[in-house]
Amino acid sequence: MRITIPTYFTLFRLVLIPLMVVIYFILPSRPAHFYTALIFLIASVTDWIDGFLARRLNAVSNFGRFLDPVADKLIVCVALVLIVYEYTKSPFLEHNDVLVTIAAIIVLCREIIVSSLREWMASLGQSSKVAVSYLGKIKTTAQMTSICFLLWRPNRYSDIYMGMNWIEYTSIALVWLAVVLTLWSMIDYLVIGIKSVSEVEKNQQQ
Repeated sequence: MRITIPTYFTLFRLVLIPLMVVIYFILPSRPAHFYTALIFLIASVTDWIDGFLARRLNAVSNFGRFLDPVADKLIVCVALVLIVYEYTKSPFLEHNDVLVTIAAIIVLCREIIVSSLREWMASLGQSSKVAVSYLGKIKTTAQMTSICFLLWRPNRYSDIYMGMNWIEYTSIALVWLAVVLTLWSMIDYLVIGIKSVSEVEKNQQQ
């Protein structure tokens, strides 16, 4: 098994996942939220770096192609669970709690559906037809930005930012933008997948 330089960045991103969880639960609220968001930001940057290096150095491997989306989905799912936990651990349910929780549910369900679709298409030899699109990249950018700020929540845990609720509201707006793009890209993938399967079945019948 060949491990390339970009793959080492992906492995580093996987190591950051348990570190993010440990930091969140062992530190007091203010520093925990800041450092959890910082770790997530570093992971997001390494995601861009390993993709850039893979293209620039032509260092694409089968192991890296498998591991990269796994690392991305794991860190997003873990971050969303931490965010939902933070928003819903209060005994008083607020409208923001509901908005964030529903958004997290949609994103997690979409990741499962698209991952299953890609695995199905790969088994049919059609994996290239459900590659990451430009729309997916926009969705990822909005999603990563919103998750980073929702983990941080500076207006909730820092006296310096008290009254700056626009940070949290902007983050929630961004996560819902990501939700819209998530559903859009999922439908796009499903349409492509269904057409590809129809073509494969038609060719098999001939």
